[in-house]
Amino acid sequence: MSGEPDPLLVVNQLRDLAADPLNRRAIIQDQGCLPGLILFLGNANPQVVYSALLAIRYLAECRANREKLRGALGLLRSLQSVAHKSTTPGETKLLASEVYELLQASGGGGSEPADAVSSRRKAQFFMGASNKRAKTVVLHIHGLDDYGRRSQCEEALLKVRGVISFTFQMSLKRCVVRIRSDLKAEALASAIASTQVMAAQQVLRAEGGEEVRTFEFSGG
Repeated sequence: MSGEPDPLLVVNQLRDLAADPLNRRAIIQDQGCLPGLILFLGNANPQVVYSALLAIRYLAECRANREKLRGALGLLRSLQSVAHKSTTPGETKLLASEVYELLQASGGGGSEPADAVSSRRKAQFFMGASNKRAKTVVLHIHGLDDYGRRSQCEEALLKVRGVISFTFQMSLKRCVVRIRSDLKAEALASAIASTQVMAAQQVLRAEGGEEVRTFEFSGG
């Protein structure tokens, strides 16, 4: 029993690998990774399920992967099960529904099959009227110097209702956060400021293409 790997440790490693766009094709082509992620969707630990969903969401960002994901045995059924289960946390339901919709929308160019439309309506029911679409916010985080600080940042972001997923770019001191459309970016910066050792600015693109940083909240 002691020789068995911890599922959370394994799925978190896969999630971190999938967060790097350069790894996504290799993960999909591996014989064991995708079936393993699908099995993790049925795990009793909600953290394992959420990390598996994040990994699959990252893999789906590569268009070339979507057909294989859509055809993977048990994946769509597992996504529906997670999204519709009454005990699933709200943000996990949202992420499962988002991945399901993404894979269904990429199947066949024209009209959606009736069951895809039906599941889309169900997904909208579970997400609620305010959760129309996700948006992406890029944060530059002052003080994101090591993995201890990264863990603090993760804990702070996970407390914010409406955060769907996030990816760290440690070398740039940045975090790319996917949030509900009705959540303001300032809420993320306030959460990071609550650590009292980090401060965040939103990174935007100006008309000329140069980067612009907006607000900053510090914990001082």
